[in-house]
Amino acid sequence: MLAISVLIVLALQQAAVTAPETARVAAEARELIGQGRPREAIAKLQALDQDNPSIAHVLGVAYYHADDHERAIRQLAAVRDRWPEGSAERREAVQILGLCYYLTGKYADAVPLLEQTREWARDNLELGYILGLAYIQTRQPDAARLSLAQTFRVSPDSGAAYVLAAQLMLRLEMEPPAEAALKRALEIDPRVPRANYLLGQIALFRGRLDEAITLTERELAINPSDAMAFAQLGDALGRGAKNDEAIAALQKSMWLNPYYSGPYILLGRAYMKKGQPATAEGMLRRAIQYDPNNRSAHYLLAQLLQQTGRLDEAKQEFAIAERLQPGKQ
Repeated sequence: MLAISVLIVLALQQAAVTAPETARVAAEARELIGQGRPREAIAKLQALDQDNPSIAHVLGVAYYHADDHERAIRQLAAVRDRWPEGSAERREAVQILGLCYYLTGKYADAVPLLEQTREWARDNLELGYILGLAYIQTRQPDAARLSLAQTFRVSPDSGAAYVLAAQLMLRLEMEPPAEAALKRALEIDPRVPRANYLLGQIALFRGRLDEAITLTERELAINPSDAMAFAQLGDALGRGAKNDEAIAALQKSMWLNPYYSGPYILLGRAYMKKGQPATAEGMLRRAIQYDPNNRSAHYLLAQLLQQTGRLDEAKQEFAIAERLQPGKQ
């Protein structure tokens, strides 16, 4: 018993000596993380006792900032419940765990943790945005709309709230709930901006050209200065072989937003169909000027140069287009 008591005393004395050193190293690691040097923080922390909750916690934070989300989850999941409810450490662990689960595609695990974080961080815009995305990924469209409405400061029952949710659903390639939300938005407010445009985008993607044209024209009746809507209208008209009407719409888009490459590419294609290679080339080169890494612009220009017998130039443009394919850079 005496030997055990001596060991306990010695351990307590050692803890008293090392506690300030542990706190110092943890603080230095925090500073490195704040300076954007999380891997240096990890190296410093790994040399210490991983059973110490402070060290394990900061190490998890460092892994998160180093984009090593799986390791961050392992570290913080193990230490989270060692902190008292409401403490800064527990809140940080919960928040980072929620973000890491989201970033690793574990959306169902992320949602409750992000919800807990929002209870004390209601004004955190990024958190509200990510929570909205997590709700979409877990098929909770109403919860997504409420979260995004709060983030974007619109009424949750407004047409605008439904449009916001739908726009993010489309980004996540969830067309059916997005379409339902957009139709509901128009029921609430037939003149809500972007609803007809996005429905037209869905119709265009599905190849329903007449529907895409009608919906996009409705959007332009609400907002005749919408450059993106004119570009979409020109795209739909061009696909329907209505080249003159397409060119007129695309010119309006270009006049409203002269620095967006999309209309120039579509104009290049339209002028190629009309047998006007010089004008088409000018449009495509302007597109490349504004967006040098646009593969479609380089590829169309290569086709045009090939058709006009400028084979060396065409070869160069084909090579650029090949290099710009996803996964080739």
